[in-house]
Amino acid sequence: MTAGAFSYSGKDNLEAMRLATRYNAFLLALIERHAPRNGRILDFGAGLGLFASMLRDRGHRVSCLEIDPELAHGLEQQGFETVRSPRELVDASVDFLFSLNVLEHIDDDVAAMTALVPKLRRGGRCLIYVPAFQVLFSGLDRLVGHHRRYTAVTLCRSLESAGLRVEHVEYADSLGFPASLAYRIVGGSGVLDPSSVRTYDRWVFPASRALDRVACRWFGKNVFAVARRP
Repeated sequence: MTAGAFSYSGKDNLEAMRLATRYNAFLLALIERHAPRNGRILDFGAGLGLFASMLRDRGHRVSCLEIDPELAHGLEQQGFETVRSPRELVDASVDFLFSLNVLEHIDDDVAAMTALVPKLRRGGRCLIYVPAFQVLFSGLDRLVGHHRRYTAVTLCRSLESAGLRVEHVEYADSLGFPASLAYRIVGGSGVLDPSSVRTYDRWVFPASRALDRVACRWFGKNVFAVARRP
């Protein structure tokens, strides 16, 4: 995977998503549910380092893979071991890998994951969380360079093609589906409004998580999979 593999231009949106405290707490809990307590964790597409920092604060050993040079420099300044290519990682040196809303930025997602799989130890797991359903593809996706949105089937297919064994897959943020569909219909600019992020996070996301208990098999704004290296 080279620097030309994908282009990321969503730093403003990353900053806005820092305000989504409930959503971020959900993602942190999701990571910790599957990550080993001890061992090396790799944040693939670490961005501003939000989740790497939260995990480090909770005692985890976290390294970062970030292809964007500006973001990678920021991670290094925060004291993270940071690489910009899987080639810089030693094979079987990672115990757990997670990636949040990154794979959709990569033109050849299977090739990207295929390059990462050997870096996981045998039996090591990964958590991949991505946007769901192409019908929700909007100006936000175009602005930040998304190539696709996924379904449970297409995400599993990509991970299995890379040599992983999928153990679990489900949708998340069910109320985000109609909200994202409305956003697409009205033609949103793609730039997240911080006040809207705060409002959704405070009032809608808790109800969305409650509905997920029923809807997680069928639909949601996002889909995630947990997979293991055989």
